Amino acid sequence: MSQETELICPHCHKAFTVNESEYANLLNQVSKQEINKEVHEKLEIAEREKQNELKLVESKVRAELQQTLADKDSEIIKLKSQTDQKISELKSQIASSKTEQELAITRAVSTVEKERDELKSKLENKTTEQKLLENSLKEKYDAELRSKDEMIAYYKDMKAKMSTKMIGESLEQHCETEFNKLRPTAFQRAYFEKDNAVSKNSGSKGDYIYRETDEHGNEIISIMFEMKNENETTATKHKNEHFFKELDKDRREKKCEYAVLVSLLEADSELYNQGIVDVSFQSGFEKMYVIRPQFFITMITLLRNAALNSLQYKAELALIKEQNIDITNFENRIDDWKEKFATSSGKATKNFQKAIKEIEDSIKRLENTRDALIQTVKNFETANKKLDDLTIKKLTRGNPTMTEKFAELKSPEN
Repeated sequence: MSQETELICPHCHKAFTVNESEYANLLNQVSKQEINKEVHEKLEIAEREKQNELKLVESKVRAELQQTLADKDSEIIKLKSQTDQKISELKSQIASSKTEQELAITRAVSTVEKERDELKSKLENKTTEQKLLENSLKEKYDAELRSKDEMIAYYKDMKAKMSTKMIGESLEQHCETEFNKLRPTAFQRAYFEKDNAVSKNSGSKGDYIYRETDEHGNEIISIMFEMKNENETTATKHKNEHFFKELDKDRREKKCEYAVLVSLLEADSELYNQGIVDVSFQSGFEKMYVIRPQFFITMITLLRNAALNSLQYKAELALIKEQNIDITNFENRIDDWKEKFATSSGKATKNFQKAIKEIEDSIKRLENTRDALIQTVKNFETANKKLDDLTIKKLTRGNPTMTEKFAELKSPEN
């Protein structure tokens, strides 16, 4: 049986009873209240101590700050006094040296005026010399330009003459004219005429036949020529190979040793633009060549010289055949001649292409030289303009003292 305890309320002062459990709970509440009260009181004490410490620190900081400000004010007063003293000294020095400065400025102005007059005189002389030099150089460069232009025109004309395009004349007329130029001196025993005899078998004919004999009337060489120039009105463009078969037939029927097609066809072909092309292997027709017109005389000369060199071999070969002797070695010599002829033909082609390239390079170099001379004249003109633009104002720019002195010199009072 639980024991009850009698308690008196502190507010209403009435008595009431509680059991052990309730009593223990009340004691616990009172204990917590006492602890909370004690903690609260300690926190208030700590807060008051903290505030006191902060006030103490603030008081110390203010005292130190006031002392520092006082020290700074004292230092500022001291520095101001020193500065005032320095200013007074500088004013005294400036006053004492003012006369010397004025004299120095007067001497400087006098010197500058003298240099200005000398410079002006030099500039005038230089301008005159510059104009004389410019005129002299201009005349020189104009003469050189005219010379270069004449050389360029000369090389262009030379290149045009070596071009594969025969302007103003037919291809046959061109070849005949070129041959007739050399007929009296180089081809005295040569026959070069139009092939007017139409073949009974094929009904065709070539354009020209070249034959040459020695002093005894023996034929040295014979060539059947065909000339082909593209007709601009023709819709279908022909190729050189279209004429190989007919040319070979004409060569055989007219008993010519060689067949040569002088052609302006396929103008963009790298193969035929070499100049001389042996098409025997390509076409299947022996001793056939395709050439550009500028190689017409060269081709005749090559075949003619080769034939003259082979006359001795031919005579020996005929004698040996009559004596029924083995001709193998002589045939090898003829083959060797053929190889040498092909080599000579290739070299001639390369030399022609090299000449064309050198002419083009010469034209380019001359044009570059002309452009450089024109630029030089322009540079002289620009330099002359800059010289005319040179003034005293620009010479004294950035120099206040000299600007002021020149302004004084220009004033009406002076």
